[in-house]
Amino acid sequence: MLIGIDSALTPDLLRHLRAMGHGDELVIADANFPAEACAARIERLAGVSATQALAAILSLMPLDTFVDAPARTMQVVGEPDAVPEIVAEFQRIIDATADAPAQIAGVERHAFYDEARRAYLIVQTAETRLYGNIILSKGIVAPA
Repeated sequence: MLIGIDSALTPDLLRHLRAMGHGDELVIADANFPAEACAARIERLAGVSATQALAAILSLMPLDTFVDAPARTMQVVGEPDAVPEIVAEFQRIIDATADAPAQIAGVERHAFYDEARRAYLIVQTAETRLYGNIILSKGIVAPA
């Protein structure tokens, strides 16, 4: 245990967050997400929801301010304008926690899988709510 580090963040996940560079992306995925088929690197957070993971990760990782959509979720199939409750919760967490809050953008399901395949890391959670997946682009930490 460490002071000030959310206990949901495992040692390996902390290593990956530190290793990521500006513009690298990570996916926080729900339990149904095909992580093994999409990922070069996977970290699993057993017993942790996607919203818990998002809050923990954003407590340490800046969002990219050089891209239009540093936070993207999968659109509901057949209802691209629908906002599932978990996506609304993601937005509340980003608004409250992110160093540079941003509006979440929606991505069509298959395009989301394509983006996930290019991500640096997939963090698979125990989330059971549908559409509990979000891609984050890492920003920079400005010099002190």
